Amino acid sequence: MKTPGKLAGFLSRVRWFNLGVLTITPAIGMYGLRTTPLRPQTLLWSILYYVISMLGITAGYHRLWSHRSYNASRPLQYLLALMGASAVQGSVFWWARGHRSHHRYTDTPLDPYNAQRGLLYSHIGWMLIKPTVKPGPADISDLRKNEVVQWQHRWYFAIIPVVGYGLPTVVAGLGWGDWWGGFYYAAMWRITFVHHSTFCINSIAHYFGDSPFDDRKSARDHFFSALLTMGEGYHNFHHQFPMDYRNAVKWYQFDPTKWFIATCGALGLASHLRVFPENEINKGELAMRLKKLKKVQDAIQWPVQVGDLPVVSWDSFQQEAAERPLVIVSGFIHDVGDFADQHPGGRSLVLSRIGKDATAAFCGGVYEHSNAAHNLLSMMRVGVLHGGVEHVRTISPGEKLRIVERMG
Repeated sequence: MKTPGKLAGFLSRVRWFNLGVLTITPAIGMYGLRTTPLRPQTLLWSILYYVISMLGITAGYHRLWSHRSYNASRPLQYLLALMGASAVQGSVFWWARGHRSHHRYTDTPLDPYNAQRGLLYSHIGWMLIKPTVKPGPADISDLRKNEVVQWQHRWYFAIIPVVGYGLPTVVAGLGWGDWWGGFYYAAMWRITFVHHSTFCINSIAHYFGDSPFDDRKSARDHFFSALLTMGEGYHNFHHQFPMDYRNAVKWYQFDPTKWFIATCGALGLASHLRVFPENEINKGELAMRLKKLKKVQDAIQWPVQVGDLPVVSWDSFQQEAAERPLVIVSGFIHDVGDFADQHPGGRSLVLSRIGKDATAAFCGGVYEHSNAAHNLLSMMRVGVLHGGVEHVRTISPGEKLRIVERMG
């Protein structure tokens, strides 16, 4: 009796409309692939309309309405609303509300596409199955007041047949007589690719790539995702600085959406392009670099700390030097026995300093030794000479910029 109940409960959670769109669309595309040749003109049109749809999502749904990273004129808002609707991913109002919850509750059960629930769930599962935990609330008062957002939301299901399916078909049909090709490739296949390219930001960009700004959350920079989504793949940056109209800040990084918004700004269609202070961006990047270097540092063997070395009198040093090769440099007693035969200047130069203070000779009197030599010598410390000897280099060159992790 429990099994039918569980099945009924599961079926009640299925988002049937989404399931239909996400399965029937590629299925029709597959049929077209088998029955209708892909013409070069149709391929180019499909790619162009893919870019148009993707910019509607990235520049419109995402950076304008979800994050308010710039202001758009009324004509540009209507254009972006139509371009975004052609991607058939829901209305701006629905899309932005969910995305704000994602940012506010990233990697928690309140995140509507929580990456912690697995790659498949974050990619598409969240759209097919209603969650057992309602996504966390987010402030959408601005979306409720936005005339364009509410207009598109109200007429969404009337708009998508026109811009999602009709327009790409009509252009190919009237343009070069490829009605079926326009329908199968510029409509169905384009929508399928736009869907899964966008979904990659929720899935792949939370699993693969780098975390150059903060690794506490799952969002990562992923170049392949950036290629697919007109620059959205620099996701680690975006989660750190979501109000920035850019996703990529370096000149060589691929972010056409940034270029599109900047062009709109130059044409007077957009204004108040928001950027996060460069100083703060550099702080985040530096912190992650230091964290990586800290791991390298922790794997390196360092000299014994001064406080852990025995303090030895001059007489005791003389007595011990008679039994093993000890040399004083900068107030430290060093056992150079294992190194004497490797000394570039020859064994005799080292042995001639046994039981003596070789600071002057080592620090330029005979030869100005390199940082590498100072680092190596510091690893030979076995004691500290007591009484009045100046410590020229108590810290080896390799330790001067040592990273210290502060608690609290």
